[in-house]
Amino acid sequence: MGRKRVSKSKKVALPVLNPDAAGIDIGATEIYVAVPADRDPESIRVFATFTQDLNELADWLQQCRIRTVAMESTGVYWIPLMQILEIRELEVYLVNAKHVKNVPGRRTDVSDCQWLQYLHSVGLLRASFRPTQDICAIRSLLRHRASLVDMATCHVQHMQKALDQMNLQLHHVISDITGTTGLAILDAILDGNRDVQVLAALRDPRIKASHETIAKSLVGDYRQEHLFTLQQSVGLYREYQRRIAACEEEMQRLMKGLETKADPAILPTAKDSVKKCKVMPPARAMALREEAYRILGVDLTTIPGISVLHVQCILAELGGGVSKFRSAGAFSSWMGLCPDNDISGGKVLWSGTRKVKNRIAVTLRMAAQSLQQSESALGVFYRRMRARLGAPKAITAAAHKLARIVFHMLTTREPYDESVFAKAEQKNLQRMESRLKAQAQALGYQLLSAQS
Repeated sequence: MGRKRVSKSKKVALPVLNPDAAGIDIGATEIYVAVPADRDPESIRVFATFTQDLNELADWLQQCRIRTVAMESTGVYWIPLMQILEIRELEVYLVNAKHVKNVPGRRTDVSDCQWLQYLHSVGLLRASFRPTQDICAIRSLLRHRASLVDMATCHVQHMQKALDQMNLQLHHVISDITGTTGLAILDAILDGNRDVQVLAALRDPRIKASHETIAKSLVGDYRQEHLFTLQQSVGLYREYQRRIAACEEEMQRLMKGLETKADPAILPTAKDSVKKCKVMPPARAMALREEAYRILGVDLTTIPGISVLHVQCILAELGGGVSKFRSAGAFSSWMGLCPDNDISGGKVLWSGTRKVKNRIAVTLRMAAQSLQQSESALGVFYRRMRARLGAPKAITAAAHKLARIVFHMLTTREPYDESVFAKAEQKNLQRMESRLKAQAQALGYQLLSAQS
């Protein structure tokens, strides 16, 4: 009897875990949608991006008995469609474009939507984190406020350029020309006052520069074209400040509608929790701290390095939705603060943190950098890591530790306990002492304490 020939062209099909899955390739003017081949004779369709066409797309998906949809997070083009699909009660998987790259040479809109549909049907896609709709509304306003702050900063630079062109050194003798003294002097200059003694008399008593220094810095060449530029820049800066204030009021209104998890009347006293914020008046910083405590159920400003502005970013970007992360490690990995190893053949080819654009990670890195002068256990940890690894890696390591602390506090609603980290630092000191004693003994010396 002859042997049976085994067909080498036989393909092994992956089990279909989501039979009611569809894939969508998002574009600025066209949207390509793919559904299983047995749901419609025309399993791939293209729709325009007008609202009427998006509703027709949702109707077609429901006619095809689709329950879950996968789409790439392309710019902001996915937002209108995702909102319509969520209203229709369809499960939407917003996936990272880097995780669903098609095979090279097959990158077309049609093949991309088919590839998304296939990956989603066999369960190979993971949805990106997206907070609830009420948190998304606050997040949009906070990001818009950040854009307004950037634009206002550009006009501050225009003021400084106009002063430089007139050889007025005011912005070099005071730290902030948009403060009380700076704006008062600029308004007087724009009103036509050129007497340097009168202008210097507008100096606030808290300014470190003397009256004579400020008067000397205001001697220059007052040219009309530069005064016109200065006038427009000051006006635009003040207009952006009004827009920023209106944006903050709208954010406060939206935050008042969020669920209460703690009574702000029993907010524990935290030393220097408001003093950490140097760009916000203490009264407004305290109000923001109380509101964040009411919403989150825990006071994150008690963590060393965390200010009320950092808490505001965490609230707007995350809310209290840490339950979607299975562990503190997963939460840190989402922000790109965990080491990521690339191992092949038993060898580590690369080890480091992934390049992830995450606003909370940026916030925690800024908070970690402020630990340099902190006397807390976290400050000791940061300085030890900096001496051993350098500043960039020390910032990442401290931000990773802050992320785990934030996750623990939001999950358990327990207050920050400095003694836990103090005990860990004490053990580290004991290990260092044992190491020094062993080294001294190996060299024939005896290590004595300073007390003896």
